[in-house]
Amino acid sequence: MAQRGTTRRLVLRPGSGASGANTKELTKKVNNKQNKQEQCQELIFFGHLKRKWNPAMAPYIFMERNGIHILDLHKTVAKIDEAAEAMKQIAKSGKKILFVATKKQAKQCVADLATSVGMPYVIERWPGGMLTNFPTIRKAVKKMGNIDKLIADGTFSNLSKREILQVSRQRAKLEKNLGSIADLNRLPSALFVVDVLKEQIAVREANRLGIPVFGIVDTNSNPDNIDFVIPANDDASKSIEVILQACCAAINEGLEERKAEKADSDAAAEQEDQPVKKGRRSGKAREEAEEAPEAPEAE
Repeated sequence: MAQRGTTRRLVLRPGSGASGANTKELTKKVNNKQNKQEQCQELIFFGHLKRKWNPAMAPYIFMERNGIHILDLHKTVAKIDEAAEAMKQIAKSGKKILFVATKKQAKQCVADLATSVGMPYVIERWPGGMLTNFPTIRKAVKKMGNIDKLIADGTFSNLSKREILQVSRQRAKLEKNLGSIADLNRLPSALFVVDVLKEQIAVREANRLGIPVFGIVDTNSNPDNIDFVIPANDDASKSIEVILQACCAAINEGLEERKAEKADSDAAAEQEDQPVKKGRRSGKAREEAEEAPEAPEAE
């Protein structure tokens, strides 16, 4: 006990080199040296408790420490690259990828990143039958558009107060649940799910329709129904953000390549049309040249 008290007095003594201010500065320097990416990686490979694990995730688990499974980070990085490349090709072909994340810690991140690449997303309750009964969902979206037309035409103001209140509440509810998929005119070409265990209804609908599923799969989930498995921590917001940023960056690259290819094809089409026009003009000039000398001979 005496030694502990002496050590404390030495550490906290104002004249010593390890004063409170110096200790804070050293702590800041150490924290600044740590890269944000490394901090996020530490969150990525933490799985769930050993007693909650799914045996199907055994190939992706590196070890077990203090009753918690640790994921193999090398396999996670390889799977992220594989999924990003596949999503890039989908975006390059002009198709849509639907992002699904109803977890609180993933909602804002998914909404921001999906909006940045122009992809639809679902961050509220998953509407049952959204994929298998897509025409009914489209009717609800059209209903929301009809209400907007009533507001724009001025017909909405002619309704009674009770009707205005009812329609406004209905419009707000539709906007909350379906506003983010208003531009989705047909079934998506792929599904990106943050927590496959929580969003198992969406995964089942996609599997039934043959839609490929990209999923962040934790140690307590089943990866058998996922086409592109990303083994990672699906509870930490930083972990989710890192994976989504990599995937959305690949989607953005695919969109840029699509724009570049379209611009090149348009330029090539214009170049092909120009010689044809010149040939037609030269033909007319030849006909005029042939007719010009014949006129004086007739006189």
